[in-house]
Amino acid sequence: MATTLDTIPILHLRPGKDEPMERRHPWVFSGALDRRDTDGLMEGDLVELRSSTDDFVARGYWSPENIAIRILTFDASEEIDQAFWTRRLREALKVREAVGLAGEHAALRWIYGEGDGLPGLIIDLYDSIAVMQAHTLGIHRQRYHISEAMSTVLGSRLQVVYYKSAETLTASSPIEGEIDELLMGSLPKEQEVVIDERGMKFYLDVIKGQKTGFFLDQRDNRSLLRQYAKGRKVLNMFCYTGGFSLAAMLGEAKQVVSVDSSERAIDLTARNMELNFPGRDDTHEEIATDAFGYLEGLQGGEYDLMVLDPPAFAKNRRVLSRALNGYRRLNRIALQRIAPSSLLFTFSCSQVVSPEKFQEAVFTAALQAGREVRILHRLTQAADHPVNIYHPEGEYLKGLVLYVK
Repeated sequence: MATTLDTIPILHLRPGKDEPMERRHPWVFSGALDRRDTDGLMEGDLVELRSSTDDFVARGYWSPENIAIRILTFDASEEIDQAFWTRRLREALKVREAVGLAGEHAALRWIYGEGDGLPGLIIDLYDSIAVMQAHTLGIHRQRYHISEAMSTVLGSRLQVVYYKSAETLTASSPIEGEIDELLMGSLPKEQEVVIDERGMKFYLDVIKGQKTGFFLDQRDNRSLLRQYAKGRKVLNMFCYTGGFSLAAMLGEAKQVVSVDSSERAIDLTARNMELNFPGRDDTHEEIATDAFGYLEGLQGGEYDLMVLDPPAFAKNRRVLSRALNGYRRLNRIALQRIAPSSLLFTFSCSQVVSPEKFQEAVFTAALQAGREVRILHRLTQAADHPVNIYHPEGEYLKGLVLYVK
């Protein structure tokens, strides 16, 4: 992408496709383009988009997929050079500073794709360690420039940049270079890092852990649960690192049980408990088993606070109907088993499931369970996962806190 404005390939919108671009959505679909312009392009190439009458529209990078261009700038004077990456990273850090999330030893999402004007890029910062993920070949081809920009913005604070894209990078073309590699510094020998979130300490493994090693998006929701946990018997389903479980313990829950089908997740939860509560008593229990099976095996009334935070049931719209059935079933079983006068924290992280569809699924589950239910809170992702107002698809996490009579 080291292309000057004089040599950048130019693509045109088809007649009648100009108006949607005035809404500044950062995606251009293949059907909107004059396909004659794409001959000779390589996936990830920087391109300039013009209207059907040859007026400047935007610059971004090209893909032969359905989303043909991901927009990086709508400013005709802005080049996509090293200064561009540095500028965007600095702007994103200012957003986190504005909401108090960018302290010296903070764990935060530094870049959230379209929400920070950089489609296809995720960067999580764990104190001095940055973990970068590319979701597109266009970003993959820029990884060294992005790493350099991170170093420019953070200076000596940044010690490690780990590029971790094996699970996220998809491309139609062959991928050149490493997709999991250290771009700067070296990780601890045990490859583990300890982070602090509002008084809770967590081990994370940036190499073998899910995503970048930790789910920062639930930060505020963990804090909310902590406020409601006192004296309650808490069941945390799909616990992964045990974040909600630790929040419940710090909130003085009477009992906490963490369930996950992954033995590795359960081991990590147990270690995080020991890290925060050394020599702990039997207030907390970890169980490695199937979540649906565990819920169905309950007699009913054992727990008066439940957390349902499953992995995404739908990665695309083709399986949306099946995913909604999954949410209905999961919530129905929980609502049938939860004690009277209880609280249910229930979530969906499936981007293709809208807040309305998710609430409809929970509504149906409540009807099927025959329980009287009130919505206390509608929840979303933390502030370091900002949603570009022109890209509503960025609001992927939705949750409800329910009072169940």
